[in-house]
Amino acid sequence: MRFGTAFAMAVLTLGLGACASMEWAKPDSTPEQAEADSLQCQRDAWQEAHRYWYYRPFGPMGFRDALGRPLFGGPYGVGPDPFADPALQESRLAMFCMRSKGYELVPSDKN
Repeated sequence: MRFGTAFAMAVLTLGLGACASMEWAKPDSTPEQAEADSLQCQRDAWQEAHRYWYYRPFGPMGFRDALGRPLFGGPYGVGPDPFADPALQESRLAMFCMRSKGYELVPSDKN
């Protein structure tokens, strides 16, 4: 088997494995309880992630560096800020909430 074919098969195998659906599972909980906990965590995460979002500056700002030179830049610093996007923050908070309740993210048997 040539290297290109083996590489393509490895990429395809990894790609198909990434498509597996996941669900929250806890040994002593029913599916209804898991769904209720998930909804509660999502609500709480949404509220926390959007709490201060509306008070953040949206445009470029002027500021000074440590030597007092004027600079002009974005409100979130250099590079991507993971806390600048409320959707990413909401996802992290919801996952933290579910894990703190004892759930683990496992592959789903439903297809």
